[in-house]
Amino acid sequence: MKKTLFLNPPSFDGFDGGAGSRYQARREVRSFWYPTWLAQPATLVPDSRLIDAPARGLSIDDVLPEATNYEMVVMHTSTPSFRNDVKIAEAFKAANPKLLLGFVGAHVAVLPESVMASDAIDFVARNEFDFTIKEVAEGKPFGEVDGISYKVDGKIVHNRERAMLEDMDQLPFVSEIYKRDLVIEDYFNGYLLHPYVSFYTGRGCRSKCSFCLWPQTIGGHRYRTRSAEHVAAEVRYIRKNLPQVREIYFDDDTFTDDRPRTETVARMISDIGIPWSCTAKPDVPYSTLKVMKENGVRILLVGYETGSQQILNNIRKGTRIDIVRRFTEDCHKLGILIHGTFILGLPGETAQTIEETIRFAKEMNPRTIQISLAAAYPGTELYAQAKTNGWLLENHLVADTGVQVASLNYPDLSHEEIFEAVARFYKKFYFRPSKIGEIVGEMIASPHWLLRRLREGVEFFTFLATREEGA
Repeated sequence: MKKTLFLNPPSFDGFDGGAGSRYQARREVRSFWYPTWLAQPATLVPDSRLIDAPARGLSIDDVLPEATNYEMVVMHTSTPSFRNDVKIAEAFKAANPKLLLGFVGAHVAVLPESVMASDAIDFVARNEFDFTIKEVAEGKPFGEVDGISYKVDGKIVHNRERAMLEDMDQLPFVSEIYKRDLVIEDYFNGYLLHPYVSFYTGRGCRSKCSFCLWPQTIGGHRYRTRSAEHVAAEVRYIRKNLPQVREIYFDDDTFTDDRPRTETVARMISDIGIPWSCTAKPDVPYSTLKVMKENGVRILLVGYETGSQQILNNIRKGTRIDIVRRFTEDCHKLGILIHGTFILGLPGETAQTIEETIRFAKEMNPRTIQISLAAAYPGTELYAQAKTNGWLLENHLVADTGVQVASLNYPDLSHEEIFEAVARFYKKFYFRPSKIGEIVGEMIASPHWLLRRLREGVEFFTFLATREEGA
């Protein structure tokens, strides 16, 4: 077995773009997702190590000495960070020419020819790569490893696809790697209690959203799940071995896709003694929400995306505004908090639909919101549409500061207008007397939230100022 380093490489200051982030960018407030996509194969390679450089604040100078301590390095990359990641790979290869170096992630899954971007990259592992990396680490010849692309005599070779994993219980607990290699307190999230732990209980999503990266590149559109017993066992492991954790988050693309299983998991972890949270499509019925609330759920991450039914139809979201309203009302009635996510600049967006979405967000009144810019990632339907229709600007998805930029430009709505609408959206949502009163009340009731919201407030206003300068 090759001595292996799994590396979430150094990047922009505060850049949350690694092996667990759906939108790779610098956030409005300090935020880092766990590098779950690297932690999972690390569980299969004995004596490996995972370094999450951005979350630890490590530079290339901090991590480069590790190049001589390992025989193989596996780096996670993304479309926004790819050029930077290649430079990191070249530095590692220069420090240790014998190093076997591979890239993983959605970017190389859909663009495996990226292996030709640099002599430093020996292979890329496509699609679902857990057991692919295990076999490479075991020393299996490249020609016998399903799911990789590599070079022979200067030419690219694509091996056959690896079959998707069906028995998800084969995957060991990623939380064991978190405990071994990561500092739990490094991971912040604006709407989850700190410190938190997140992991996947399944892969794939039944929805067909045109913009969504992982189901169209790695996870697929079948929701393949771990057994409820396996999930509950990992929750109990976390409770016992990471006692500082205040919240557990199920980061599946849509945890509520299988409602009977959602209810079963909820009941099986009801006695853990700490809150749990998850992703949810805004169509979960009251009966399921009630079971979730009675068994410890605290907050749901809900992809509202837009307040325009036509745009929801355009992106094939599969939701109706009237159902979304009912779902939100049910959550408020039950006392389930919502973190609502919205996207500006999706196909069909106009100045009028942006204002419609802002009004809709205020009406739904989730506890917190996140406003993203539509990002056309290679491999997604949105990317193909943007290329075909000439919407895609020839620039990058993030600025040099790591802040997300508007990369889509429409005949009746410019990318500048889309970009500028983000700050306006945030201000109109948060700078309302009712929302300000809600936040102040939260701060008065809890010293934890007082200190945290003060810090986040400074970070938020700094972000708004710097994004204007950097875009």
